[in-house]
Amino acid sequence: MIADSGFRFMESLLEEIGQKAKAASRQLATLSTEKKNEVLLSIAEHLRIENKSILSANETDVNKAKANGLSHALIDRLFLTSERLNAIADDVVAVTKLFDPVGEVFDERVLVNGMNARKRRVPLGVVGVIYEARPNVTVDVATLCLKTGNAVILRGGKETVNTNSALTAVIQNALYSLDITQDVVQIIADTSRDRILELLKMDKYVDMIIPRGGAGLHDFCRQNATVPVITGGIGVCHLFVDRSANIEKSIPVIHNAKVQRPGVCNALDTLLVHEEIAPKILPLIAKDLTEANVEIRAEEKAFALMDGAKRAGEGDFGKEFLALILSVKIVKDVDEAIEHIWQYGSGHSESILTEDERTAKQFVERIDSSAIFVNASTRFNDGGQLGLGAEVAVSTQKLHARGPMGLQELTTYKWIVGNVSEGYFVRG
Repeated sequence: MIADSGFRFMESLLEEIGQKAKAASRQLATLSTEKKNEVLLSIAEHLRIENKSILSANETDVNKAKANGLSHALIDRLFLTSERLNAIADDVVAVTKLFDPVGEVFDERVLVNGMNARKRRVPLGVVGVIYEARPNVTVDVATLCLKTGNAVILRGGKETVNTNSALTAVIQNALYSLDITQDVVQIIADTSRDRILELLKMDKYVDMIIPRGGAGLHDFCRQNATVPVITGGIGVCHLFVDRSANIEKSIPVIHNAKVQRPGVCNALDTLLVHEEIAPKILPLIAKDLTEANVEIRAEEKAFALMDGAKRAGEGDFGKEFLALILSVKIVKDVDEAIEHIWQYGSGHSESILTEDERTAKQFVERIDSSAIFVNASTRFNDGGQLGLGAEVAVSTQKLHARGPMGLQELTTYKWIVGNVSEGYFVRG
């Protein structure tokens, strides 16, 4: 009975959070770009002023993470320093310089009956974001939602609960200082999985859910949500080296795709190499990557050409490593490479290195992923790199948004039909 009472209390609390967010979204939707930018600048200033209190909360999370035996990589993700916090504040300032899509009119036309019809971009309303051990996401998501007039409900991981709560409090104080309701940014501090389930079913108040985490979280959201869910961020990324590829130029691209930042979703996981170029390029790739501490897991044909490699198992293909690990396979031609990607890809990022335009065209037309690169690293599948300025997530689905989700992807539109000067129309 006590547990049931507690559950009902939390259910009631989330209902209240949803109600407040919905009401707050209406106020936020009417703010001018100038006012929203003023809010963002205030948030950046508050982040710098409250530097010590935020770092103190973060220290508590880091110490707990160490005591619980979390990996060094995970601890590094959640760890904040003054430099990292200042960089987060700088990113907030950068959002003020981005184009505000809200209110943009497009697809305007005059109908045969003389009426004017056009679409206008509007906020989604209330966005729920479920994420794991990256406290910067708290600020990134909140500021992008604010810029686009969306209220946001945040639910971070248990590893960063103190940091996320401190960051949210700072954001809310900045809102309060400018007479903006604090309810436009709220956090669910209870990290029980039950709270995720409740959030996923708050379709009365929440307009979209964005999960940012592993495959398990995405599957859980898809299976249980009554709110529309934008899934993505699971990047099983491939790069195919065609027989016509320039070997000298290819090595740095492969190195960048795997080594620059291995723990992110657009890092390279599987390298496919045309059998004609394999004897020339694979020994060079092996030397370059092993010097960068990459563990190479190669199938038999590739294994014979790569010093220091390990033999790959079936489980090494179709896997997002998020580490300095790369699986390698030799393929007969571009058709086999495409077949492999169809079988093992996640629809995130794929690349081809080739000097042959016909092969490049075949690869681009037949691969169905959110981003396809020709003679470029998969690491370019990023909102900042693709000119969006910032991103809230990378979507691998096809409805509403695909690829990096910038400001425009946090909006929808409504039809505006008719003008005061046009008179009155009745449908015949």
